[in-house]
Amino acid sequence: MVKRSLGYRSRSRSLLSKHPRQHGLRGLSTYLINYNIGDKVIIKIDPSTHKGAPHRRYHGKTGTIIGKRGRAYIVGIQVGSKFKKIIARCEHLSPHHQTNVLIVK
Repeated sequence: MVKRSLGYRSRSRSLLSKHPRQHGLRGLSTYLINYNIGDKVIIKIDPSTHKGAPHRRYHGKTGTIIGKRGRAYIVGIQVGSKFKKIIARCEHLSPHHQTNVLIVK
């Protein structure tokens, strides 16, 4: 029998696949967003860019920007009772917009 490969992107066919109309690289607006320390971000792995992608287990998680390392950002994530530091480039991050709801009585 052949041993199954257990690479960095294994078992991610449905998670890291794009709709046919969304193939290709993303627009420039994703690269021009500057994140400051303390900003909340959502980790959305862009499958068209392999470089700087976090592990697939963090896809869809929300974290806080802790710092910057070269072109990448350091994102702090709470996973259970542990605090993880994830290094990801800007194309794999999207800003988390919190909506402030005003309740008028």
